[in-house]
Amino acid sequence: MLGRVADQLYWMARYSERAENMARILDVADRMTLTPQSAETRDSAWFSALEVAGAQEGYAEKHGEIDGDKVLHFMALDDANPASIFSSIRAARENARALRGAITTEMFEAINSTWLELRAIDDEVLKPSGRRAFFEWVKERAHLFRGVAEGTMLRDEAMKFMSVGLDIERADSTARLLDSKYHILLPSVAEVGGALDYYQWGALLRSLSAFRAYHKIYRDRITPIRVAELIILHAEMPRSMRSCYDRLMDTLEDLCGDSAPECERLAGRLQSMLKFRRIDEIFRGGLHEFLTDFIEGNAAVGGQIARDFMMVR
Repeated sequence: MLGRVADQLYWMARYSERAENMARILDVADRMTLTPQSAETRDSAWFSALEVAGAQEGYAEKHGEIDGDKVLHFMALDDANPASIFSSIRAARENARALRGAITTEMFEAINSTWLELRAIDDEVLKPSGRRAFFEWVKERAHLFRGVAEGTMLRDEAMKFMSVGLDIERADSTARLLDSKYHILLPSVAEVGGALDYYQWGALLRSLSAFRAYHKIYRDRITPIRVAELIILHAEMPRSMRSCYDRLMDTLEDLCGDSAPECERLAGRLQSMLKFRRIDEIFRGGLHEFLTDFIEGNAAVGGQIARDFMMVR
């Protein structure tokens, strides 16, 4: 496969996943502002959405002080913000258009119809009464795209490069979301185990579609250390960092065959870190430090994949 085609497949999947993840991030920020709290705490929820996306500076240059409505527009519909849902879906569609010969007609129609519908959406949907429906729409369109790919694509190299892109992007988003939200929620809870505590940690779990999974596995009240364990280390949790890297290693082994490129070694190191660490060890060493190391390592894996397969230097 040409490196250019592999690169476009990889980034098409990443951008589609990025749009869904941003919808999840904005959804949990919005949920956290619905509880009685100070203006400072409410602003910190919106700032964390910018922080997860690495868009703080871009927002500050354009809007200055934190304002919930402005953050929502900036991260959802601002066509000049490269981290927005609008920009991510546009980029996914542009890659899909360049790949018409490598993907199925159904896949292109799925992403193209999403793009056309998104272009007709305005700030009315971001009013409080319409936000939840918009976030669900973005997630459903991402699910549709992945489902169509799963149901129509050959299980060849094209599908594998899409899978690699999806898992790299999902692992990064999960780590950033947990790091950002953990440091906001942990010191802000007035009464650990109380209703506010339950609601806020529950909102974080819902943002990762992990609320029901948490109660099925732990059958107990929500605690920060167990939330972190589920999101980082649980192999059967689809959006966990461990699950992403288990799938990624399986895909890389198929792509690499008997060769052993550097990207496989780097990914294997991160998988081992997730597979053999215990959550109490992670907390003793510092959750923020662990997640920062993972985010940097995950970025290194993505960069090495580009060099090994896509001839990027």
